[in-house]
Amino acid sequence: MDSNTFSTISNIIKTRRTIKPPTMNGQKIPNGHVAAILELADWAPTHAFTEPWRFVIYEDPTVFCAQHAELYKQGAAPENFKEATYNNLAAIGNNASHVIIAYMKRGTNPNIPAVEELAAASAAVQNLLLAATALNIGTFWSTGGATLKPAMKEFLGLADEDQVLGLLYLGYTDQHPEGRRLTPIEDKVKWVK
Repeated sequence: MDSNTFSTISNIIKTRRTIKPPTMNGQKIPNGHVAAILELADWAPTHAFTEPWRFVIYEDPTVFCAQHAELYKQGAAPENFKEATYNNLAAIGNNASHVIIAYMKRGTNPNIPAVEELAAASAAVQNLLLAATALNIGTFWSTGGATLKPAMKEFLGLADEDQVLGLLYLGYTDQHPEGRRLTPIEDKVKWVK
């Protein structure tokens, strides 16, 4: 790897940002770009080649958002239901181009712990986020609403050991927020000689 390659990947990693869907501008991403992003997601590390990542792509986010709001409504106890949450879930994707549901499909190899499958699927999501950044596409990884509730697993037809990782909203944006870290890397690393 040369210094130009390192500089490029470093720039992509450091400029990746969470872009909330309401700040996306509504411009459609070509499906070919989304397919290229998913192709790079597929290159995540995976123990024993289980490749446990799965993606469901909605080309029209409003369709999924309406379904998500209904899942929230059906799953909320009457005393916990909040109309504002329902309305937010129904409208959050109005400016997004695509919504991708990411989940881990548990393999059948008993020698592979579930945590490794979850880590591999999460690495695939990170690949997706970085690939989108390289194409100047904003992303938002959400676990709110009914995303991590049993109703979502049922909606997707997942098995008990499968796990939803989140909703990935993709869209172009006119905003480019600055990045920051709250803690220096030196506080997170221990070197051993």
